[in-house]
Amino acid sequence: MTATPINFQVSLTDTAKRLDASCDSTPNTLHGGKAIVARGVEMVFQNGSQKYRALKDINLDINQGEVHLLMGPSGSGKTTLLSILGGILTPTQGRVCLLGHDLTRSSRAKLSKIRLKNIGFIFQEFNLFPALNAMENVELALEMKGLKGRAGRREAMALLEQVGLAHKAKSMPRDLSGGQKQRVAIARALTGNPEIIMADEPTAALDSQSGHAVISLLRQLAKERNRTVVMVTHDPRIVDVADRVTYLEDGMLQADGLLQNRSAIH
Repeated sequence: MTATPINFQVSLTDTAKRLDASCDSTPNTLHGGKAIVARGVEMVFQNGSQKYRALKDINLDINQGEVHLLMGPSGSGKTTLLSILGGILTPTQGRVCLLGHDLTRSSRAKLSKIRLKNIGFIFQEFNLFPALNAMENVELALEMKGLKGRAGRREAMALLEQVGLAHKAKSMPRDLSGGQKQRVAIARALTGNPEIIMADEPTAALDSQSGHAVISLLRQLAKERNRTVVMVTHDPRIVDVADRVTYLEDGMLQADGLLQNRSAIH
């Protein structure tokens, strides 16, 4: 039996009420401010009569234009938190504000529009369509965002060039290395020029060299284009490219600090 999230009416604690002002005053055009604010976030899953609390009272600020890592052991709640911050899951309790949008008070239809416009997702397993070449995989994502035909093809090629893969535009996924597949996935995530990139273990299937190249590319996007990058990772090799690290264990936030404070994450 699959565990399902428990949802109930979110209670407006004093902390959650204070988030109203943050949501109202964090428009998409605000640079250097808070891209995502989470307050009192909890997540409970139920499997039959058994309940499992995956997240416990998470309070987190993610700044615009920074590379922010979510780290911790397996089962610590990292991917669940990323899914909540990205509007894929609704928390059992608490509030999340993303670029001025209150995710916890939005309908499913509105959440879908918020994700489509504002967030690019990158997955561990690439999730490329095997029957489409690199450019066609990017084109398909552009079509979903309303850019089709010749304009879509031009934009797809421009995005592949941005990630250093224009020369592989006609290559099928089976003919690409792991690092190249992930670069195509990054190009796809950049369609529509989203403010936020969310990545779940983007280097897990890559060797050290390819993994570091992918992370360096994501950092470059954050710094040169003021994009916010939020990553779940187990990989200590990529900590050096992050601005901030949040460490979770047993569903609780154990440490959250700038990269300079490395002792907080060990």
